[in-house]
Formats: sequence, structure tokens, C-alpha cells
Amino acid sequence: MRIGIIGSGLMGSKLGTIFARTGHDVVFSYSRSDRKLLKLADAAGGCAKAGTPAEAASDADAVLLAVHWTRVDDALAQAGKLSGRTVLTCSLPMNKDDSRMVLGFSTSGAEALAAKVPRAHVVSAFSTVPSEVLFPVFSRRRRRMPPDLVYCGDDKRAKKTAAALIRDVGFKPVDLGELSMARYMEPFSLLVAQMAYSGSAGPELAYRFEHITSR
Repeated sequence: MRIGIIGSGLMGSKLGTIFARTGHDVVFSYSRSDRKLLKLADAAGGCAKAGTPAEAASDADAVLLAVHWTRVDDALAQAGKLSGRTVLTCSLPMNKDDSRMVLGFSTSGAEALAAKVPRAHVVSAFSTVPSEVLFPVFSRRRRRMPPDLVYCGDDKRAKKTAAALIRDVGFKPVDLGELSMARYMEPFSLLVAQMAYSGSAGPELAYRFEHITSR
């Protein structure tokens, strides 16, 4: 697939690198430094390259939005039209200093994003794991029991694309249903972050759900 990465922070750079190393054509974009984007593309190898958000979104099979919530509107403006595109988001609706969520209960960041790009197909994915675990999971991707990764969205084709990319990284995709399920995913992301960065677990933290049957 051709994948546009909008956001050059930890999540965008690491996921973009992994996508490139699994054979996808990746365009890194949205950074204060063009040199940083060029270095990311060079390190990722394959068909990765640097570009503008508009170039990353153009003709993309999937666009990953991985920017701070306070920069979502600016990133979308630079990306241009996203009609018909699959847009994966891992951007949590946090305030400027990341001390609290600014949306919740009756909506979610993913739903608010979908309202901003009404003709795109938004899927919420990748926010529920720390960036530090992405490369370790990718290196073990052929193991029998991969960690789970939840995702949700309203468009079946977009969710199929998201599930394929989740598998490429090394996770088992767990479909939670409609995009409104992001109302539960986003607080769960904060729980995982709290465990990873403030608890004793450490940042290389993933999760797996197990179905327990009574006999």
C-alpha cells in the first residue's frame, strides 16, 4: 500500500518505519524540520520518502494521523482533501500540557476527527500501546501468540486496511466495532500510558485479552 504519515513524533516515525520495512510505500510528513523527515525516510529504507502533508495524503491507500491534538486542525489543513481516504488516528484528545482529556463521555477524539473530515473513513488504532513497544513487537511478529491491539471504525473496507497494517506491525487486531467505541479506547490508552510511564511496568508494554471459559 501507499501510506502517508502525518506527524514525525515517536508514533509516526516508528510506525512509518515499520510500514516501510514491510514493503509499503511510505511518505513521512509534518515536521518543523525537513531534514528530520529526510533522515526518517533514509533510515526506514525501501520506498520511503519525505514530503508535505498534501503529498503524503495524495493517492494514499491509508493516512496515519499522529500529531498532538492541538495540531490536528493545522495538520488537516496542510493535508488537503481526504475524501474517500482511510485515515488511521492515534491522536488522543489531550490539552496542551497533556494533563487531561478535552473530550469524552458523549464523544471521542476519533469521532471529532471524523466530523472534521466527513468524507474520509476514520479508524482509531495504535493509541493503546506506547511507542517503545512497537519495534520489539515488530521483531517478534512471527511468534505464535502476538499481543492484541484494539481498533474501531464505521467503514468495513477502511477497517480491513487497518487490520492488515496492525498485523504488519506484529499485533493481533481486535475489532471493537463502530467508531463510537473510541470513547472507551481513548481512556484505556491513558491507563496504559499511566502503567507504562508512571508505574513499575516500564514503557515496553503491550496487552493480550484471553477468553476464559467455565467448565
